[in-house]
Amino acid sequence: MKQVKYENFESALEELEKRVSALEEGKLPLDEALKVFEEGMSIAEYCARKLQEAEQKVEILMQGPDGQLRKEPFPDADEDSGGANHSG
Repeated sequence: MKQVKYENFESALEELEKRVSALEEGKLPLDEALKVFEEGMSIAEYCARKLQEAEQKVEILMQGPDGQLRKEPFPDADEDSGGANHSG
């Protein structure tokens, strides 16, 4: 499969969604459907690699000084806004 470069994960995901939609419609001739499926698989592999890279970066950032991973929840979107939307 030929490897295509994408600007970012989001643009690759958008391209993947287009191909999935085209296949779901079921209107493509068989040869074209196979080509679109192959392109989609290549894009999916790219997206999986990008997600794995991001996960590895997060793990590195979460390591404590002793080298042990610290488990911390990601902040909630409401917490980032200073709690203005919390009712209490």
